[in-house]
Amino acid sequence: MLVELRAENYAVIDHAIATFGSGLNLLTGETGAGKSILVDALALLMGGKASSEVVRHGAEKAVVACVFESTSGAEAILEENGIDAEGTEIILRREILSTGKGRVFINNQPATVAVLRQLAPELALVHAQTETLSSFDQNQQRVLLDRFGAVATEGVAAAYAQWRGALAKLEDLLQGEQDRLRMVDLWTYQRKEIEAAQLVAGEDEALETEKRVLANAEKLYAAAMGAYDQLYEGSASAEGSLRSALRYVEELARFDARFVEFAQQLASARAVLGDASVTLRDYAEKINASPERLSEIEDRLALLDRLKRKYGATVADVIDFGADVSSKLAEIEDRDEILKALRAAVTEASSAYKRAAGAVSAQRKTVAARLAKLAEAHINALAMKVRFQIDVAPSEQEANWTNHGWDEVRYLISTNPGEPLKPLHEIASGGEMSRVMLALKVAVEEASAKSRKTNPTPRTLVFDEIDIGIGGRAAEAVGQKLKTLARGQQVLCVTHLPQIAAFAAQHLVVEKREEHGRTKTHIRVLDDRSRTHEVARMLSGAKVTDTSLQHAAQMIATSR
Repeated sequence: MLVELRAENYAVIDHAIATFGSGLNLLTGETGAGKSILVDALALLMGGKASSEVVRHGAEKAVVACVFESTSGAEAILEENGIDAEGTEIILRREILSTGKGRVFINNQPATVAVLRQLAPELALVHAQTETLSSFDQNQQRVLLDRFGAVATEGVAAAYAQWRGALAKLEDLLQGEQDRLRMVDLWTYQRKEIEAAQLVAGEDEALETEKRVLANAEKLYAAAMGAYDQLYEGSASAEGSLRSALRYVEELARFDARFVEFAQQLASARAVLGDASVTLRDYAEKINASPERLSEIEDRLALLDRLKRKYGATVADVIDFGADVSSKLAEIEDRDEILKALRAAVTEASSAYKRAAGAVSAQRKTVAARLAKLAEAHINALAMKVRFQIDVAPSEQEANWTNHGWDEVRYLISTNPGEPLKPLHEIASGGEMSRVMLALKVAVEEASAKSRKTNPTPRTLVFDEIDIGIGGRAAEAVGQKLKTLARGQQVLCVTHLPQIAAFAAQHLVVEKREEHGRTKTHIRVLDDRSRTHEVARMLSGAKVTDTSLQHAAQMIATSR
């Protein structure tokens, strides 16, 4: 529900605040006082197009703001856009600079016009006198029809998601398949080259070590045998010296126990020296200074280096690359089966969607006939003589499939006898448009009262000058329908007719005054006495008479 609307330096309004209540809120006042301007300000807060022309002369910027009661749907939209909710209210503010630029704030946090447009269906639907049918396009017409007939689209939405998912997988595979087919020859060559090498992880490091040994065989042999001679075989070897020293220490140990452990240590050292000598001798004997083996190793390392330059930093990386190429080639070989399975999945999902969309379409056609008949009766009760029809046209081409079905829903109307039915946006006046919308809303709300399975319409409905071109009994019928509509949601309406004003649950008057050489707009909520006086003014004009006051009081009493 709209709680409050503010406007500052907006058009002819310098500063004005309007507070609203539940049910039917009616705005009245002299022509030019600014009633429709307030509606335009609210439309701006619902994401309407802004212009620097709305900035009051002499001001740097215009500011419009409003407070709505929060809803769970609105809070979800705010959360999706990273905007914090503030209690039970949502505060919208929009600033339009004289330069044409502007800013948007939601709950005092910077936002965008796009977010306002997302919130609009949840908060309010504005039918301004100057608006086009942009806010009641074919999508909105479909939504209204579905609400009237409690048409459930969850099944077709699920079928659509399944079909789109299957189609996306097929398209991705087909696109990737073309690229992969161009790479088959290269992948085949790479796999063959890597498999022919018969790689072993880590072999390059082992071969590098063996290469160093073979390339320095003579030096290694000389070093090993030299160390062997010095330690064991030579006339002055370390083993001989150690053996002699051990005999002397053993002699000492026979007489002094302190040398027993020392003798044991020398014996252990002699054993270690013997083992080292044997290892050096065996190493020298195994050195094979084979030019043929060295050549083989160099050739193998050259092959490994070439493969590593092409496929990876290490032999293990090259092996992994080869496995990946083999996997890709296997996929290519299995592509026919994969494509066959995916095409079957798309066909199955497509058939499921057609069944779901066809069922929804059939339901809509039935519902459309009922809504058209009911809406036509309501419209003709509002001082119009029209023919009204709702056309549901299925479009089975895949390009027209959506998550709510494949139907194109159009509201058609003929406002004069003998004229053909035309789309709703081609009707002549804003007043006619407002009355048609009112009739449709009343028809839908009457049906909604009988079913609790429908989605909620916007909390606040706004009609600007719905009474253009009507009067008398037709005006009273409009007032009665507004009151009926307001039983389920908040309704705001700008009117010039006392027959409609008499039905208000809350009556606001918009007044224009001149102060200090400037025109200012004021908004008042009327009490019972003031309300009777305002309705009397609307009946008799500038001079309010006792007769008009009595008539006004009677009209208000009757409306209750």
